[in-house]
Amino acid sequence: MLSQEDNDLLTRVGAGTPMGALMRRYWIPAVFTHQIEKPDGPPVRVRLLGENLVAFRDTQGRVGLIDERCPHRTASMFYGRNEDCGLRCVYHGWKFDIEGKCVDLPSEPPGSTLQRKVSIKAYPCLERGGVVWTYMGPAESRPEFPELEWTMVPPSHRYVTRHIQECNWLQAFEGGFDTSHLAFLHGGTIDMSVSSVPSRYEVVPTDFGFVAGTGRDLPKQGSNEAEVFWSANVMLMPFHKIIASEPAGAHVWVPVDDHHTMLYSVDFSPDHPLTEVELKMSKDYHSIHTENIPGTDTAIANKSNEYMLDRDLQTSGKSYTGMRGLGIQDCAVQESMGYVADRTIEHLGVSDTAIIKIRRLLLQSLKDHTAGKTPPGLDPRSYRVRSARFKAPEGIAFADQVGARVAIDKAAAE
Repeated sequence: MLSQEDNDLLTRVGAGTPMGALMRRYWIPAVFTHQIEKPDGPPVRVRLLGENLVAFRDTQGRVGLIDERCPHRTASMFYGRNEDCGLRCVYHGWKFDIEGKCVDLPSEPPGSTLQRKVSIKAYPCLERGGVVWTYMGPAESRPEFPELEWTMVPPSHRYVTRHIQECNWLQAFEGGFDTSHLAFLHGGTIDMSVSSVPSRYEVVPTDFGFVAGTGRDLPKQGSNEAEVFWSANVMLMPFHKIIASEPAGAHVWVPVDDHHTMLYSVDFSPDHPLTEVELKMSKDYHSIHTENIPGTDTAIANKSNEYMLDRDLQTSGKSYTGMRGLGIQDCAVQESMGYVADRTIEHLGVSDTAIIKIRRLLLQSLKDHTAGKTPPGLDPRSYRVRSARFKAPEGIAFADQVGARVAIDKAAAE
């Protein structure tokens, strides 16, 4: 369990909070590229870390992310005119470019010096993997973009969706590393060869986060040597996971505010276009993706309709939960904990080894960041890792073999 003080430290992400300051040191997904694909097209609302923002693509194709509030009278820039390399507020015509500079002030009289003094908050952006990413931290500390494998493969090699979760980012993030739930929550949905309850739990710290290993003892077959089937899932600071699956998978749990999370879900292949069979699994929403209400980031099966729970299906033996799809099953239990889970009343076990490690890593990172130290995982090359599944003799420690298993050869990955 955690103290209330530590729980607050880990879950509050707004401006001026320790976790909010730490999060702002990393590149953060904001919108899909296709949402603002057209130069001078309509702007899009974005909410990140408790801040209301607006994204747009200017005449030259550059992406801007600015405060939704016009600095004049705080009218919404979402209603603005995107024209001639800037977004113009429709209230009084004040116009700002992607860097936040005021480039026109038509409501002021000739000779006014106000334009030189006015600006709007703006965050730098870049595009990787079909997603617009932004950096919201100190300009002098901006890191290079992390070399996440799924953002580096061709579009034909990946499938990316997103949906909103009505809960704090941390309980959703922790759920991603809760391995023992596979045999229960996802029972009847996933490959049972990897969903039995693990007998071994290991966590190996790294310079980017950690690798969480779960081992399942295999029966001896034609040999006296016992084997362990390991699943190695990668945690990358501050909110990434590379999933041990085939095809490869990834999650990014982006804090919208203290009570909402935008979950980006990815299926990808490092070396070939996704096949029709692989894409069908993704698009049928049996896996990590959700089917959303058209034009929104809200899943059709959601809190308001009890995630379309089917009690007959639950008792049929075909589904442990009676809910369809891994993503919906995860949302249901994570949102059921409330907007912010009360970790002061938990009782953790050995199967929660990775959860305990996440909390310790984040608390130590907060402590170090407050003391002026550089957060972990800012070296872009440290993200050149992938998850793995493998068999190994029982006597070989997970920590002694996992490094070679998750490393990516730079030349081969490009």
